[in-house]
Amino acid sequence: MQDIELGKTEKSRDSFTLPFALLRSSVVVAFAVLAVGFWLLQVVQYDKYRQLAENNHRRTVGLSAPRGVVVDRDGRVLVQNRNSLNISLVRDQVQDLDKTLSLLAEVSGVSSTSLWSAVEQHRRDPAYRPVVLIRDASLDQVAAVTAHAIELPELLVQQLPTRYYPAAEVAAHLFGYVGEVSDVQLSTSEFQDVRGGTVVGKSGLESGYNELLMGNDGTRQVVVDSVGREIDVLGELPPREGRQLQLTLDYDLQEAAEDAFALAGFDGAAVVLDPRSGELLALVSLPAYDPNAFAMGIDTENWSALNQDSRRPLNNRALQGRYSPGSIFKIAMAVAALEEGIVTPEFRVSCGGGATFYGRFYQCHATHGSVDMREALEKSCNTYFYTLGQKMEIDQIHRWATALGLGEMSGIDLPHEVQGLVPSTAWKREQRGEPWYPGETISVAIGQGPVSVTPISLAVMMATLTNGGTRITPHLLKAVNEGDGWMPVRRPVPRAEVELDPLTLGAVTDGLWYVVNRAGTGGRGRVEGRDVIGKTGTAQVISLEGRVAAGNAGRDDLRDHGWFVFAAPADAPEIAGVVFGEHNEHGYLSAPIAKHIVETYFAKQAGRPRPVLPLPSSPVASELQAVQSLEALP
Repeated sequence: MQDIELGKTEKSRDSFTLPFALLRSSVVVAFAVLAVGFWLLQVVQYDKYRQLAENNHRRTVGLSAPRGVVVDRDGRVLVQNRNSLNISLVRDQVQDLDKTLSLLAEVSGVSSTSLWSAVEQHRRDPAYRPVVLIRDASLDQVAAVTAHAIELPELLVQQLPTRYYPAAEVAAHLFGYVGEVSDVQLSTSEFQDVRGGTVVGKSGLESGYNELLMGNDGTRQVVVDSVGREIDVLGELPPREGRQLQLTLDYDLQEAAEDAFALAGFDGAAVVLDPRSGELLALVSLPAYDPNAFAMGIDTENWSALNQDSRRPLNNRALQGRYSPGSIFKIAMAVAALEEGIVTPEFRVSCGGGATFYGRFYQCHATHGSVDMREALEKSCNTYFYTLGQKMEIDQIHRWATALGLGEMSGIDLPHEVQGLVPSTAWKREQRGEPWYPGETISVAIGQGPVSVTPISLAVMMATLTNGGTRITPHLLKAVNEGDGWMPVRRPVPRAEVELDPLTLGAVTDGLWYVVNRAGTGGRGRVEGRDVIGKTGTAQVISLEGRVAAGNAGRDDLRDHGWFVFAAPADAPEIAGVVFGEHNEHGYLSAPIAKHIVETYFAKQAGRPRPVLPLPSSPVASELQAVQSLEALP
């Protein structure tokens, strides 16, 4: 009986001990899990959760620095900043992102797709960094978000400096535009200290001098309540504005050039330099675009429209356009022939409307009779320069043309310049695996064949020729202000010194003076009392046979281009440059633009009012254009 009772007691004890052991084990495991969890939270992920904890009551708000203001040589403000309102998302305070974006889309009128796209674009950024959802928000949008602050505590309205270009499209390619730093840029050493979402220069001056123009962002530490409203400021590090830049650009000349293009009615480019220093006075590329459209981030529709536009408004023709120089190249030919001792300025050629070289007849555009070099330049006689081409080696031409700056990079302090081409025997052997044939030099002698130049390289050529042989480096930056006054920037060294015989300079200058001031093709560039020198050039886009084969000889995109290079005054030039008319058919139609630039320059130097052109749409302008058309007839 006792054994039975003892067994019952032991059985009862076992039934009590087993659950207790399980409970004890569970407690041990639970505490072990908690210990590991605390270790992970408090040691491994300490920094992360410390930041989150602080943001429960404290928020760090980034303060974007304004980019530096840009002024012209006279101190006129050309690029500045304006304040805009952005609606941003603080992601580490989001409870339901889908609900937040849906409500924001509803109250702001912005599509959910656009809002999600902004979030996705910055998904890799730290969660505590605000993501801009709506840039340059309207007052109505800001009011709507403010009215829903309780439902949308994770949204933040920020006032940010935004780039502003008061003159819109004027000098657009020179200034360039800004935009959010791209992943490609962030991967380079230049942008290693730049955070995602920062606005940086993308093209033109904004890109070339981005480091100077960018300021230093600041921060503000604020205390927020449970719904994210700021209730106190703990401290602030103010942003530092970017450096102010003064340019060599003369806005009066820039505007005069663009006004003249508008009156002429064709696209193109112009580059105006001070041949004594290399200072860039004006740079035009048309058609242009409004850089203000990029300041807050250009939308896909407008970006596509700009890229698909057949007139290529994003292309900087002044630096990136490569074209045949046509008769402008005769200047380089004259210099090469004289410097190589092939001929003297008095060497004469009889032009009977063309001549035969290497068994083929090459036509001239007129019958000029007997002409020397000065007269050949004046009348742009092809036969004369065909003859020089027959007498010269292609490498002699290459040597002097490149010395003057053709087929070379100018070195201008703007990005994305491209290089032209002056052929040589080495070039043809390398590119085509063939020798150079003497017959090919005949076409090169009048600026046809494989020769290609950029407008800025022709401006450099004219500056080099007219300043006596110094191949200047075009430059745009004149002075920098870091907050304690303007400090002049050292002028870049010349690219080369070209030794030119005074006889060469005299003969070529005489010929170019004849072009404008006697019976030459550049009479429309004449300015009384200013001794303008210049040269016209007409460059084929496609041969006449090619036009016929294309099926439409009258197509606008197949019409010839027209050039006019110029400098003034002849004895001591202060201004030199080039005007390129895209598909305007004749170089002499580019000359009136240069004339207006020169007149504006000297009027300003004399303290007189700028000459004013009639508006393109006015009856006076139409009449002027009609008169010019009549004057163009033979």
